[in-house]
Amino acid sequence: MATNEQLAEQLDPASTVLMTVECQQGVVGPDSALPELAKAARSSGALHNVARLVAAAHETGVQVLHAVAERRPDGRGANRNARLFRAAERLPVQQYSGTTAVRIAEGIDVADEDLVVRRLHGLSPIAGTDVDPLLRNLGCRTLIVSGVSANVAIPNAVFDAVNLGYTAVVPADAIAGVPAEYTPAMIRNTLALVATIATTDTIVACWKRPRRVVRA
Repeated sequence: MATNEQLAEQLDPASTVLMTVECQQGVVGPDSALPELAKAARSSGALHNVARLVAAAHETGVQVLHAVAERRPDGRGANRNARLFRAAERLPVQQYSGTTAVRIAEGIDVADEDLVVRRLHGLSPIAGTDVDPLLRNLGCRTLIVSGVSANVAIPNAVFDAVNLGYTAVVPADAIAGVPAEYTPAMIRNTLALVATIATTDTIVACWKRPRRVVRA
C-alpha cells in the first residue's frame, strides 16, 4: 500500500473522481439478481464502505460518478458473446432500464452534482461508455474504483483506467466478489500490480487532512 503522503498526493479532491460500480438495487440490493454477490457486498462491509466514501466525497467536493449496468427489455445492443451474458438473460431479476433494479442501492446518497453513466453492453464501466471523456473534462487524474464485482467489472475498470493514463486507487474494503475469499486474492495478485491499494479509512482521512498551500 502507498504511504499516507503518497496517497494524499494522489487523492487531491480537485483531480480525483470516485466511481461506484454496479452499486444498484438489482445487483447488491435485497432483491438482487445475484443474491450471493449481494450477500458478500453486505456481509463484508463493502457496500457500507462505498456509502462512506460517497458521503466523504460529497463533503469534500470530490466528484462522484455512478456506473450502472442495464439492458433494454428487448435486449437490443446487448452482448451475447460470453456465457455470463447468456446466463444473465435467464436471471429472475433483470436490470431493465427505468426499473427499480437499476436505481442506486439504498444507503448510497446520490447528490445533484453526481454523474450517472449507464451502459447497455459489455463488461466494463469505462470501455465504450461516456466515462473517459467525462473524466477528462473534469480534469481527473486519479480514479477511485469501488463496488462490484471483484470477479469482472472491478478489474475491467481498473485496467481500462490505467490504460487510459489515470492513476487507479482501489479501496480494498469497498469492493466485493464471489466467493468471498476471491476478492483478497484478486487484490493481492492482480490489482495491486497496477493500482494503489488503500482502505476506506485512509482515503477518508486523506480528504479530511488540511491541504498544503504551495506559495510562489
